[in-house]
Amino acid sequence: MVQPRAEIGVFGGSGFYSFLERVKEYGVETPYGLPSDRIAIGEVGGRKVAFLPRHGRHHQYPPHMINYRANIYAMKQLGVTQIIAPCASGSLQPHVKRGDFVICDQYVDRTRGRRDTFYNGPISTHVSAADPYCPVLRKIAHETAKELGISVHERGTVVIIQGPRFSTRSESKWFSSQGWEVINMTQYPEVHLARELELCYVAIALITDYDVGLEGMPEVEPVTAEEVFRVFQENNERVRKLLFAMIPKLPKERKCICSTALRGARFE
Repeated sequence: MVQPRAEIGVFGGSGFYSFLERVKEYGVETPYGLPSDRIAIGEVGGRKVAFLPRHGRHHQYPPHMINYRANIYAMKQLGVTQIIAPCASGSLQPHVKRGDFVICDQYVDRTRGRRDTFYNGPISTHVSAADPYCPVLRKIAHETAKELGISVHERGTVVIIQGPRFSTRSESKWFSSQGWEVINMTQYPEVHLARELELCYVAIALITDYDVGLEGMPEVEPVTAEEVFRVFQENNERVRKLLFAMIPKLPKERKCICSTALRGARFE
């Protein structure tokens, strides 16, 4: 069987499993096991796009059980060089409102025990995470969202918690007090694994709720998974429009920091 090929990858967030129409699905095996689901490949604006629901199409994998290495490696095997990653997220600041999009530029990892590198030896490999998100894709995402009239924040720090539980009020208050804008359960190690394979990656955080420790507002009711899914589903059409407008704009030749991430990263 001929190996399918794609240029651009999309990891779907919660409920965003109808991204492409009239596509073919492929099972992909990797040295790290199977990805979360079969990968759908189709075209958008003349560009080949591979779509993978990170939780599985039936949302069977909670955040701490996703095989992130297999998901990223499967995209690499298909020829993908640029990944767009919409994700349901909570707000940690009053000015970041429900329904807003945040184009993340930094993350803070609060997960534990996740398999978060492709490089376990024998060659020591230390890939920089100073600027973890692709600057080129971030700029395109922000400008395109503005063109579409979407309420969007050009940058924001996302703190990634282990899950599957949500934060306590004290944890959330701490995160908020640090000035971090967004909270999520899946960005790490997904974004860093992409950088380790020299793939461009942009996160588009769709704000579905206010986290429980957020100050400067009336007491926030604890978030529920049902509420997150409901708000994300309500905004699927805006996400779809943004992705369909972004994809034709993505550069075919890369000159960003992502494409040379392994340069100087190894002791050989």
